[in-house]
Amino acid sequence: MDRSVADELAIRNLVARYCHAIADRDDKAWADCWSADSEWNVLGQAARGREAILARYQSLVAGCRFVEQVATDGVIELAGDRARGRWRIAETLFLKQASAGMVNRGSYADEYRRDPDGAWRFARREFKANYFGAPDLSAAPRPSSGWGE
Repeated sequence: MDRSVADELAIRNLVARYCHAIADRDDKAWADCWSADSEWNVLGQAARGREAILARYQSLVAGCRFVEQVATDGVIELAGDRARGRWRIAETLFLKQASAGMVNRGSYADEYRRDPDGAWRFARREFKANYFGAPDLSAAPRPSSGWGE
């Protein structure tokens, strides 16, 4: 198999493992998706380093009974042992203190790298929300003019 095809498939698998780890509440598998010195920017706050990223993630999902995230429309640009990607996400959250769930829609801008063990991991992820609210989409959308705002 062509190396670029294998690398793209490995990155797509990384994003799928990330989503599955969220639904499975598998913190170890989720944390393993990140390089040791990576950065995650979500909801306007950045966390740096795998341990800080995991702590931030755990605080975000602490109020949820269940979270399911689906990544779609992935676009990947390879550059040797580095790559960039963009993904649309649809997320459903079932909160502990509410009878109804919430939905989250947005986009990830990613940077990936092949770590010394040969595995592709996130070097950086930035999430931009387009909608967070009731499943009937009655909340106001948050249109984004793009990345780097």
